Amino acid sequence: MASSIAQSTTTVAKKKNKKRSQWAEVWRRLKKNKMAMVGLGILTILILAAFFAPLIANYDEVVIKQDLVNKLKGPSAEHILGTDEFGRDIFARMIWGARVSLRVGILAVGISIIIGGTLGAIAGFYGGKLDTVIMRIMDIFLAIPSILLAIAIVSALGPSLTNLMIAIGISSVPSYARIVRASVLSIRDQEFIEAARAIGANDFRIIAKHIIPNALAPVIVQGTLGVAGAILSTAGLSFIGLGIQPPAPEWGAMLSTGRAYLRYAWHVTTFPGIAIMITILALNLVGDGLRDALDPRLKQ
Repeated sequence: MASSIAQSTTTVAKKKNKKRSQWAEVWRRLKKNKMAMVGLGILTILILAAFFAPLIANYDEVVIKQDLVNKLKGPSAEHILGTDEFGRDIFARMIWGARVSLRVGILAVGISIIIGGTLGAIAGFYGGKLDTVIMRIMDIFLAIPSILLAIAIVSALGPSLTNLMIAIGISSVPSYARIVRASVLSIRDQEFIEAARAIGANDFRIIAKHIIPNALAPVIVQGTLGVAGAILSTAGLSFIGLGIQPPAPEWGAMLSTGRAYLRYAWHVTTFPGIAIMITILALNLVGDGLRDALDPRLKQ
């Protein structure tokens, strides 16, 4: 009795150590990718700035309060990135705008992964007519450009932060459904799945405990790149007036309102544009690095 308990304890410990070693190996590979670490560093700075935005700039007094006396001022010691057409500090608005962009990007991708991953896992695991029905519905969604689908959803629901996240999330569901389905198809017939069935595990447990954890690698990579796409879509929708509504700060909306002053107040659009570019670049660098680090065929 004692020996069987000790053996089971040892087995559990080995499994935990194996999981830790796998993620430690992924981190080791990622650290060797210099460009991925640069992207990760940029993202870390951006996340910290967004998290501590209330300590950096007061929302009511600096971010949305108008000061027409100082409107369209260039970069200076008082306003390091200048002011906009209403005299509001551009640096403070960009910091608070980062909170909006990151929130929309992460939550929208979360919606896509939950819905798309569930549909893809069900379609890949059960196959047959259910797989055909789900995938044909996904094909219909894929036939519509994602940005047009997001515009249609926001137009129907009305422009708001919540509706923006829903629109961007739903428009990306087919991509995650196909990725998860492909991963499930390559996993469902392996020996450990047959072993789980043999000991009486039900379908839900097999999918949740065995298939999804082994299908996470491509989803993580696509999710990282998806956040970049979601931020870009947020900026695009805000640019055309379907995203975050004034006076709330958002990078795309800042570009839209500042384009009228581009000739004599270049800073109003330049700095938000640079922020979007750097954020998207950093996310893509991290996504590429994760793709290489999570691929067991690449030995680094």
